[in-house]
Amino acid sequence: METRISSIVRESVMDLDPFYPIVDSSNWIDRLVPLGIKLVQLRIKDASEETLRREIATSQATCRKYGCQLIVNDHWCLAVDLGCDYVHLGQEDLADADLASIRRAGLRLGVSTHDGAELDAALSVKPDYVALGPVFPTSSKALSWKPQGLEKIEGWKRKIGDLPLVAIGGITLERSRDVLQSGANSVAIISDVTKNSTPDQRTLDWIAETQDWR
Repeated sequence: METRISSIVRESVMDLDPFYPIVDSSNWIDRLVPLGIKLVQLRIKDASEETLRREIATSQATCRKYGCQLIVNDHWCLAVDLGCDYVHLGQEDLADADLASIRRAGLRLGVSTHDGAELDAALSVKPDYVALGPVFPTSSKALSWKPQGLEKIEGWKRKIGDLPLVAIGGITLERSRDVLQSGANSVAIISDVTKNSTPDQRTLDWIAETQDWR
């Protein structure tokens, strides 16, 4: 049965910029956000709580200075404690998170999905956006899921209606228009920027390419 979203969408729909880079340090945020990025995710794995706290606080200060939305991946306790605005959870993290505390703190929530069961699980917690991936083959993260393709984006968007959809996985600047035309509201990028030989210029190219989708 197709998931119905009309009663699930929050009254205030999250306004996602179409360009959504994901980086692993405050150094990247300090470098790229001043170029004009309006939405960025900080995703750090395997770090001490002290390091995480420092990285999130530094990133948040930079983002607020330049009018950029910061989304913290996974570390919802620190995001709550530091007064952040957004958190992104994978399915395993979603099962363990204290969603009531996240909502009481006023954080908006994004959730990763890969199949219909995960989409149902995500929608049951009334997220502010859902992410679908990997759209294309990717080397940025080891995944057991096969590439979803553009048709899956179209199907996901039909199911979730006005709820914002983030596409992620193997997306390059050259593929971005097809992804957005298929129904994604925002395109999450990792290696196409951070592993590019000229990441600053690549960031500016992304901003220019997605201008028409704002």
